[in-house]
Amino acid sequence: MRQRLPPALRERDFALLWTSSLGNGLALQMLVVAIGWQVYSIHRNPLDLGLVGLAEFLPLPILALPAGQLADRVQRRLVVAVGLAIQVGIAGMLVAITLSGAHDLWPFLAVAVVAGAASAVTNPAGRALTPEVVSSELLPGAVALRSVANQVGIVVGPALGGVIFAVEPVAVYITAGALSLLACVTILGVTARAAVAPATELNWQSLSAGISFIVRTRMLLGAISLDLVAVLLGDSIALAPVFARTILDVGPIGLGALRAAPSVGALTAGLLLARRPLPYRAGPALFTVVAVFGAMMIVFGLSRSLPLSLAALAVSGFADMISMNIRAMAVLLVTPPELQGRVSSVEWVFISASNELGAFESGVVASLVGATAAVVAGGALMMGVAASWGRLFPPLARMGRLQELQPEPV
Repeated sequence: MRQRLPPALRERDFALLWTSSLGNGLALQMLVVAIGWQVYSIHRNPLDLGLVGLAEFLPLPILALPAGQLADRVQRRLVVAVGLAIQVGIAGMLVAITLSGAHDLWPFLAVAVVAGAASAVTNPAGRALTPEVVSSELLPGAVALRSVANQVGIVVGPALGGVIFAVEPVAVYITAGALSLLACVTILGVTARAAVAPATELNWQSLSAGISFIVRTRMLLGAISLDLVAVLLGDSIALAPVFARTILDVGPIGLGALRAAPSVGALTAGLLLARRPLPYRAGPALFTVVAVFGAMMIVFGLSRSLPLSLAALAVSGFADMISMNIRAMAVLLVTPPELQGRVSSVEWVFISASNELGAFESGVVASLVGATAAVVAGGALMMGVAASWGRLFPPLARMGRLQELQPEPV
């Protein structure tokens, strides 16, 4: 049976890391559905959804550089375990908020700030763990498998969270807390490894080394910033509660399905990438899938049919998984091991800015012009960005197959 597993999953430490990622992904996505429904129910205002995303993002710019330094100087598994323990506490806070009636927005904003701080501190270490526990030969499959674990969580988590929430809201948060606890215990089983970075003086040059590396590596800067700009403008999944409640009229179970749909496509793409790495030139492929994502957002915004909306979101998830895989592999292959944590922290700022600030932008625009117009305009802008980005970053446009990438000098 073991021999039928993908090679990376036959490695004990990676199997534990993968299991932890799966449990954490399930927990987080169950929370997203429950919080989204409760927040939108308070005032029926899409801006509230955007404010939650903004609150979650705010700690990141403050903590990003220290978090990167921490990920390179402390055992990365311990940093991740602390973050997962905080997630257990967040689930407990949400139980208390729900039992009190969940009539006010500010408790959800406070929880979002705590969650954002935990994410800012632990994600650089978590993202840098994969090349630490597998060999370079197994890295492409391992990266794809971690994405598969996340996407399984995103597929199952929202649907399961929606069903449980419809029966008993508190049960969603209790289940999520138990899954986060399981993920915490599992990550502690990964073999302890010494810190990667040498014990150098802690100064601004050391803190900002990740920024400096990305800025001078134009291919990486182009790939990471493309994700920021495109998703900031075009990804409107944060408005799913609006579509579920007032446009498609499908209730909390339908909301769970909408949140899960992108991950059905992403999971399909991840399984394909785990079996066979991307065979095409990565630069042109990246621009293509970003344009496809934008087109699917336009379809989703115009749709008044649940099956069509689900199909558009699934295709967008397929395209987004390929984009994420290209960016993640480029970062891991081009970055020297001693800079992985600091570069990952900067990358996480870009990713979170695109997700959390993108949610805020979607909420603001939807409150001004309506949800449909906001989603359609965002998708069109995303396609325009994909068409023009190669002129701004020629090294990204020239990027070849991922297997050909080598670490750049520090």
